[in-house]
Parts: sequence; structure tokens; C-alpha cells
Amino acid sequence: MQRTILDLWVGIFVVAGIVALLVLALKVGNASATFNVGETYRVYAEFDNIGGLKVRAPVKSAGVVVGRVDEIQFETQRYVARVAMKVDRRYQFPKDTSVSILTSGLLGEQYIGLEAGGDSAMLKDGDVARITQSAVVLEKLIGQFLYNKAAEGGTK
Repeated sequence: MQRTILDLWVGIFVVAGIVALLVLALKVGNASATFNVGETYRVYAEFDNIGGLKVRAPVKSAGVVVGRVDEIQFETQRYVARVAMKVDRRYQFPKDTSVSILTSGLLGEQYIGLEAGGDSAMLKDGDVARITQSAVVLEKLIGQFLYNKAAEGGTK
């Protein structure tokens, strides 16, 4: 009897551990999205470099999730990344809204940040946001810093 109760408790803890790992994996993989809306409109933006941006990454404005990245494509005509975002219809943004790829958290999750402009006309379904800022690539920054330091050392 004693052995059966011990086996039961071990089984419960193993199942709880597996459930905890599954929840953690879903959180890290961004699969447990809290952004579920019915009505959305699609906005496009083009970037020179998207860094580690992924499909289903959040689209935020003022820290509030207003949408999700729906699709990422490489445009072969101009060699840029074209990102399609689904934005909740409750949130309307001016046509001169700036779109940036930003990084948050310790793991460096990348997301799209929207900063509203002052235009009176609003973005509609299928519009392209013209003011964009690509992702900051740490390797490029370090390389540029080292190059500048080497150039300073060579002129003295």
C-alpha cells in the first residue's frame, strides 16, 4: 500500500512537470498569444533588415499590443523585407505613423513598434506605412565602433 501511494505522488509530479514545460515552451515560442480579435485590417511595411523578427510577433503602440505580424516576405525587386501586420480595427493609426523593429526583454524578443503621426487620414486595409526603421543589429554596431576606434588610432 505504501509503495502504491508513493508511485501515485511521483506520477502526479511527473505530469505536473511535463505540463509546466509545455506551458514554458508555448510562452517562449509566442504560441500562447493573448491577442485574439475578430476584425483586423492589414498594413504593410518594408525594411532593409528585420533582424530576428518572426511571424506572430506582437505589434505594439505605447506598450499595448494592437496587432500581430502576419507574414514576412522578401521582395526581389528592391531587395527589402516586406512585413504584413494585422492590426485590430479598434485601433486606427494616421498615414504618417512610423513603424520600427524594437527589442524587448532579456531574450531579445523583437516586435514592431508603431508611433502615431499627426496626419488626419488614417491607414486602411492594404496600405503601406512609409516611415520605417529597421532592426538594430548588434554585430554592425560593434563593427562600426571598432572601425571608428581604429580610424582614430591611425590619425594620431
